[in-house]
Amino acid sequence: MRCGKYPKNLNLFSAAKIQNTLTLMQLQTLSLLNYKNFESSTFEFDPRINCFVGLNGVGKTNVLDAIYHLSYGKSYFNPITTQNIKHGEEFFVIEGLYDKMDRPEKIVVSAKRGQKKIIKRNGKAYDKFSEHIGLLPLVIISPSDRDLIVEGSDTRRKFMDGVISQGDPEYLRSLIAYKKVLEQRNSLLKYFAANQTFNQDTVDIYDAQLDEYGGFIFKKRKEFLDAFSPIFLKRYEVISNSEEEVQLLYKSQLHDEKLIDLLKQNLQKDKITQYTNFGTHKDDLLFQLEGHPIKKFGSQGQQKSFLIALKLAQFDFLKKQSQQQPILLLDDIFDKLDEKRVAQIISLVDNEDFGQLFISDTHASRTEGVVKEISQSYKMFSL
Repeated sequence: MRCGKYPKNLNLFSAAKIQNTLTLMQLQTLSLLNYKNFESSTFEFDPRINCFVGLNGVGKTNVLDAIYHLSYGKSYFNPITTQNIKHGEEFFVIEGLYDKMDRPEKIVVSAKRGQKKIIKRNGKAYDKFSEHIGLLPLVIISPSDRDLIVEGSDTRRKFMDGVISQGDPEYLRSLIAYKKVLEQRNSLLKYFAANQTFNQDTVDIYDAQLDEYGGFIFKKRKEFLDAFSPIFLKRYEVISNSEEEVQLLYKSQLHDEKLIDLLKQNLQKDKITQYTNFGTHKDDLLFQLEGHPIKKFGSQGQQKSFLIALKLAQFDFLKKQSQQQPILLLDDIFDKLDEKRVAQIISLVDNEDFGQLFISDTHASRTEGVVKEISQSYKMFSL
């Protein structure tokens, strides 16, 4: 690996402004052992902008994914733990040393084949991974984000849940509890069908729990969309530089009726399908352009702008919610955007209170040409 640093003048006014209002957080070093294509590598980062450049397949995205892993306890691109272990090896270790509020935070994520993944904070392992979520807020913008538009509702629910959970531990606990009860109820429905039996009292117990957790989840998702939509609309207007009307709409069966009533009314259908057909696990986030689904009616450029606006709105929301500077990862952004639009996004680092930024690209000169226009320090990593 070849590494070079090209310091520029820091925007002192901007830095001072951040200092007064938000918690500063920086990833100082990253060490990888048997993670994906890396056997053993250590990176020391610039506090502002870090660029990974090189040909496709050398591991640029894998470095960004390791940083994501430290924040969320899982890979952004492949949630199957064993598939992130280097081929032919038995384990991986990711270690990140952060500076947060002038205090060191050491996070280690490790996994061994056949064993449970371990996440440690300053040498102490978490009992529950959910306790780690929100400690290191982070947003990633990647070409794979297109799945939010083209894939099913599950992908968009995960986006919603991921943003809310970063700053709301109670929401995350309710989400985990809801999924557990839902699995139990579905298993019960399958058991009834297989054994030609039925017990209403047991169903009622699960229905009451789903109603409690589901009602809370619905309320929180509704509140989230009310706060998030205006931020998104503002971002889209700036990025697209157009008069187009876009919308985020929260689709839920709970808008009109309580979940407990829906479950009772549709029990016969659930018994036939051996599956719970109503609940917050069926919610969706609708992406619309001029009142129509952007998946069908949006051009490639409009879809790109929509996704970038969505992720930058996520950044804004997390920053406000956590009172911290989220880390921002831009993975292969030139793959999906023209240079003018990329330069516009990168310039936000200069004009606004952004924190630490990580970029991956296939062309070193192109990336450096963009970041040189910004009055921030930066560091180039050639892989």
